[in-house]
Amino acid sequence: MELSGLAFAVWMFICFYASVGGYPSGKIREACTSMIPCHGSSPQLSPEHTITVNGTEFKPGDNIEVHLSGPDFEGFFIQARDAEHLDSPAVGSFMLVDRRLSQLLTCGRTKNSAVSHTNKAKKKYIKVYWIAPGGAPKRVQFLATVVKKYKTFWVKIPGPIVSQPNTPTPTTPLHATSEAISTSHPVSYLSKPFNASGCGSMKFCIRNPSNCDPESASCFFLSFQQEKSSVFIEMSGPSEGYLAFALSHDQWMGGDDAYLCVNEDHHVHVSTAYLKGRSTPVLDSENALEDVSWRLVDGVLQCSFRRSIRLPAYKGRFNLDASYYIFLADGEAGEGGLIYKHRRQPLITNGIYNVTGLPQDIGGSRSPQLIKAHGALMFVAWITTVSIGVIVARFFKPVWSHLFLFGKEVWFQVHRMLMLTTVMLTSISFVLPFIYRGGWSQQAGFHPYLGCTVMALTIFQPLMAGFRPSRHAPRRQLFNWFHWSTGTTARILAVVTMFLGMDLPALDLPDPWDTYTMIGFVAWHVGIDVLLEIHSYCLVRKVEVIEDDRVQILQSLTSAEAEGRLFKQVVLTIYVCGNIVFLIAFLAAINQI
Repeated sequence: MELSGLAFAVWMFICFYASVGGYPSGKIREACTSMIPCHGSSPQLSPEHTITVNGTEFKPGDNIEVHLSGPDFEGFFIQARDAEHLDSPAVGSFMLVDRRLSQLLTCGRTKNSAVSHTNKAKKKYIKVYWIAPGGAPKRVQFLATVVKKYKTFWVKIPGPIVSQPNTPTPTTPLHATSEAISTSHPVSYLSKPFNASGCGSMKFCIRNPSNCDPESASCFFLSFQQEKSSVFIEMSGPSEGYLAFALSHDQWMGGDDAYLCVNEDHHVHVSTAYLKGRSTPVLDSENALEDVSWRLVDGVLQCSFRRSIRLPAYKGRFNLDASYYIFLADGEAGEGGLIYKHRRQPLITNGIYNVTGLPQDIGGSRSPQLIKAHGALMFVAWITTVSIGVIVARFFKPVWSHLFLFGKEVWFQVHRMLMLTTVMLTSISFVLPFIYRGGWSQQAGFHPYLGCTVMALTIFQPLMAGFRPSRHAPRRQLFNWFHWSTGTTARILAVVTMFLGMDLPALDLPDPWDTYTMIGFVAWHVGIDVLLEIHSYCLVRKVEVIEDDRVQILQSLTSAEAEGRLFKQVVLTIYVCGNIVFLIAFLAAINQI
């Protein structure tokens, strides 16, 4: 009996890919019905492996010895089914002989109704026992799927038929076959690339960068054009792996209607899928797409297809006359058309749109607004306010020692204002990723751990300052050391944390521009700090050291500092301007993603 068209559709679409290595552990319940491995390629037609049994008849409760043998194979899947209805559920249960090589699976409601491998080690022979159930069909046939290697496998290899006593011989021979029948729609090759004509007037377009030409090698393009009761869709972008878009009710992956164009050995396969959480897409068992075409030239992948606005018969397909967030992603594809997780954040529209409504020409963002705000506030805090505050406290005490503001020295008020601003900006920025993620992120590496450490030090610093001893108290020296070391540690960790955060998928600033720019800022800050240290050292050397008269020493030092006041003010002005330039560069980069 040949495989039904539905079984082939299940193989082509639901079994696009279940994990990076197929099912090396043998946990293949998803294939219980079709017995087709999700390896993204066609099954072989001429089996090399055989199934044998130790008897031809059975009664309920009998044990029948079942053997699977042949050339080396990595995986297998054995079931017993009604010989007259091979598409029916598995019959009976199995008992293992060697648990190192085989394991029991439950298909449907029948416990232990299938046997599969436990690992991908080479095998030549498998032995199990089949236990005949009560109420079994008159005839039962054993079937096996065997995987020789990832893209070489046989599906539903026919085995012997065992019968209950006194069962009449059927008039029509019963058999199974590993041949699959294709029911996919015709696919054609695009003769020329897409263009953006009609965007915003005749069709709904999404482009990244904004207003880019889909013929260029750097343009991601997605268009929807309504034609009566259907929508014609074009998707294009620089990718030799896959392109995909999804319709979503929110800005999170999961519960979405997805469409994929996947390059497999320079042939592009177009399919629909359902996104379940952040796991591998589950492809549909039936293809709802028509007029499928594709093109792959100079690293630019393009595909087009048509689908009806409403598809009530297809579970998981959204109606196209409603409003959704739209995702556009790209990534690498491996052997057999398996897809890998996209290395960067998908492009996401900033709002919900109806693609069959008023035509628009829009862009999107690869970074959520909350994450953009998180990055922007951190850059403002740790590139401008804290850096300037530290410079003022360290080098401008003598310069502004005679200037007062609200009863306190100006340098101290400026320093305190900048540091409290840093605390406020860091605190606001700190909570934004938690609001966006709804909790802790397991995908961000060391960045959140270091971020929490920086936040703790940022809060601890002003709390410690609140208990600052008086200027001449014995513990003032200890306080100064702790205050300096805590602040310096926080600044170093903040820079490291920003280095790590810039390349996370949720922000992903342009690389290597972001790294070089951050290195430039660190060098800029250290250079200014060293310059002011050298200047202060030179001034001190000008002071005549008088061992006994401390007052005169201080007066001489103050005079020397006054001589360098203009120099320090000029350096501070240049430093502030430089920090603002770095800040603008980072904020502009965040705005572009």
